Amino acid sequence: MDNVVNIGLIGFGTIGSGVVETINKNIDLFENKVGKKVKLKKVVDLDITTDRGVEISSEILSTDINDILEDPEIEIVIELIGGYQPALKFILRAMENGKHVVTANKALLAKHWTEIISSAQKNHVRICFEASVGGGIPLLQPLNESLSANHIISSYSIINGTANYILTKMSEEGRDFDDVLKEAQIKGYAESDPTFDIEGDDTAQKLIILTIIGFGVYIKQENFHVEGITNITQEDINFAKNELNCCIKLLAISKLVDGKLEVRVHPTLVPNDHLLSSVNGVFNGVYLVGDIVGPVMMYGPGAGMMPTASAVVGDCIDIIENMEKPVLYGPSTTSVKAIGNITDLKSKYYIRLLTDDRPGVLHEISGILSQHNISIGSMTQKQQDETKGIPIFMVTHTALEMDMIEAIHKIDQLDCVKDQTHFIRVL
Repeated sequence: MDNVVNIGLIGFGTIGSGVVETINKNIDLFENKVGKKVKLKKVVDLDITTDRGVEISSEILSTDINDILEDPEIEIVIELIGGYQPALKFILRAMENGKHVVTANKALLAKHWTEIISSAQKNHVRICFEASVGGGIPLLQPLNESLSANHIISSYSIINGTANYILTKMSEEGRDFDDVLKEAQIKGYAESDPTFDIEGDDTAQKLIILTIIGFGVYIKQENFHVEGITNITQEDINFAKNELNCCIKLLAISKLVDGKLEVRVHPTLVPNDHLLSSVNGVFNGVYLVGDIVGPVMMYGPGAGMMPTASAVVGDCIDIIENMEKPVLYGPSTTSVKAIGNITDLKSKYYIRLLTDDRPGVLHEISGILSQHNISIGSMTQKQQDETKGIPIFMVTHTALEMDMIEAIHKIDQLDCVKDQTHFIRVL
């Protein structure tokens, strides 16, 4: 049996079906690479009767989790049920029983990172999670290993396909947010409840993992700024494209500035000559800067059955080849001395206002901005139905976020301002 590696799969949903199909299709490739026989010994799910459209023996299907967790012959456990519980319990039990773990569960890793990694180290097993960020893109292992000669200076990431699809369609087809969201739901790119994606939570969880691997620091989501795309309008999209030669992307940003790490998720105006501007639709892209290598761009499908299955099975192969490899994630020593607050950010800003059409409005607004050390780089006023108000678009020079927040609060209290003022940071 020394020449056979047995795998147990927990979760026979979409991704689990992709894993089975991948193993069926390329088993010879895997076995030639690792020099051992690879066997999917057991698949556990609550539903083992529904046809998944993949070839699988009914003899390896089970509804009893102990058929995997308590089987001493199973060396690798794949967890694909998602969520927090019972996934956490299953992963911890697997590791306590000396089994290596592969998971795509970014939510679980982001919330319970310390507990999970401590258990892996204590039990001398590996946990791999390439599929948790960027789907099928080879991202975490190259960052953890191939770029380990570098101090990572910054990472800018588009890592949620739903949000990126919506913003891309709004830009390319001139459609409103709600209209594109409905289409994304029909096509299966967005959940029936899309809150997690469009409010930035999914992106934030993935950013936590990227920040660990890139900078060696674990930061909980409640400790950094997370902002979604629900306030982005067609006006913003059009002005960015036609006036500023930019597009709007939901970015996950980790950036080291003088020992202080900025960690944030928010919509960002990205110049059209930046590589990230070409990451469209449901695709993902991660733009890293290392102190030795310089800029590196990783691009590909960020989700989906087969791209994710590719990463999951790839992790299994890596474990088989390197079962004694130490559990090390990110740099062993970090250059991070402190975690920055979003209010300390210095950036250029795009501002959209809706005001009355009367003399003195611009003087009042620019006066408040000036009082808060904010200099206007450009300003455009659009004509429309006077009863609805006059849209004003501004781009500032570099300013402090705290000053921007305080200025916008005062501007919104002016009688001439008809709607809440919005601002977007510029890359």
